[in-house]
Parts: sequence; structure tokens; C-alpha cells
Amino acid sequence: MITTRNIRMQIPQDIFIALNINEDEMIFNIKLNYAIELFRSGKLTIGKAAELAGMKRYSFEYELSERNMPISDITFQEVKEDVEKLKLLIA
Repeated sequence: MITTRNIRMQIPQDIFIALNINEDEMIFNIKLNYAIELFRSGKLTIGKAAELAGMKRYSFEYELSERNMPISDITFQEVKEDVEKLKLLIA
């Protein structure tokens, strides 16, 4: 069982009105955007970021793709090197 903590935030009511969202939507947006930033900065893995956002990993990956953010920082050269290593293992 995952232990959680509650965090209190005060957000002016006029922000909710300006965004035309309710409290649940605000909480979701804050958690999602914070998770994305922590993943982007390398502070959380994609799995932990998805957990923070309260999403399945594939849903979180979809959100990243909607923002044109890569889900991996592997380079094309690294992929080529891995393919060559696999060829040697198979041969």
C-alpha cells in the first residue's frame, strides 16, 4: 500500500473563474504539470512521474506526446550500437 501525504494550497477564487475549472480539475492539472516538469528535468522516472500525476504510464506518455516531449533521451547512435551488440549475441 502506498502511503500518501496531503498538501494544502491556497489559490485565489478568481483563478478558478478565469480558467473555468473546478477544484478537482485544478488538482489534476497541477499534479500533471508538476510530474511533467520533474520528468523533463530528470528528477523522476517516467513511471514515478505517471504515479505522481495519478495516471497509467501509457496515459502519461500520451500527455508527453501531446506536448511534443520525448519519452526517452536515447540517441539514434545508442540505438545503432545496441542493434550491433544484439547482432553479435545472436550470431
